[in-house]
Amino acid sequence: MTVALDRRLHAARPDLADERLRGRVEADRFVAGEPAHVDAPLADLRRHPSPDAPLETQALHGEAVTIFEETPEGWCWVQLERDRYVGWMPTAAILSGPAPKATHRVCVPRTFVFPGPDIKRPPMRELMLGASVAAQGQATDPNAIYTLIAPFGAIVSQHLKPIDAVAPDFVSVAEGFLRVPYLWGGKSPSGIDCSGLVQLSLQLSGIEAPRDTDLQAALLGHALGPDEPLRRGDLVFWRGHVGIMLDAETLLHANAHHMMTAAEPLASAEARALAKGSPVTVRRRLG
Repeated sequence: MTVALDRRLHAARPDLADERLRGRVEADRFVAGEPAHVDAPLADLRRHPSPDAPLETQALHGEAVTIFEETPEGWCWVQLERDRYVGWMPTAAILSGPAPKATHRVCVPRTFVFPGPDIKRPPMRELMLGASVAAQGQATDPNAIYTLIAPFGAIVSQHLKPIDAVAPDFVSVAEGFLRVPYLWGGKSPSGIDCSGLVQLSLQLSGIEAPRDTDLQAALLGHALGPDEPLRRGDLVFWRGHVGIMLDAETLLHANAHHMMTAAEPLASAEARALAKGSPVTVRRRLG
């Protein structure tokens, strides 16, 4: 017997599916998939193999993926290991094989990767907050201390933290995204959406979270009663939207009204949404 599975989280199409789904879905062909990892600073995951297809989410440098199909046109059908999201990613953003074992994570909005331990040399690329790297030594020059990363390159050491270091307050992480442009499917300081803000902020605080608002509303924390006072860190959900409470009255959210991550009175956001026929659906508390 086969059942319908969430296309976002299961690599299954009528013509091709993940071998692990054999017996659960029907497909012309099943494949085990090949391990790979994101080598680009930021990799778009799209609904279809086209640069103008809807953006589902983004993956940061160092994230593990499984490749199920590669097309001659330069696209791979993949599943992200961390949150299980499935979609199409540019082949140029991926390297085959497991990533070098990550030792550190970028802890600032952006940092440069220099070709060597010298801030005066032209950077090779930028890495975003949350990107993971594998350290293979240190070096210094008169300007800075550097962490040398695999396969090559140097990052100033104060821009990195050990991979197991977590932020003590995910709300403070989220506040660092204030005024970042709103981007549907975005998950970086270059552009972010509401559920991406929640997911990334929680991940950097050591809490794994699903990608989309419906899954977050179902799985994160526990529901609050309608009269229970809100506090810092509570999540407020509308259909297709989520925000983070900074305190009992102030909401932080990446939103299309401001077209950026903004803080405003919860009452204002509620009234604006209600005027469009979208009341709050649930309020949830972590822990």
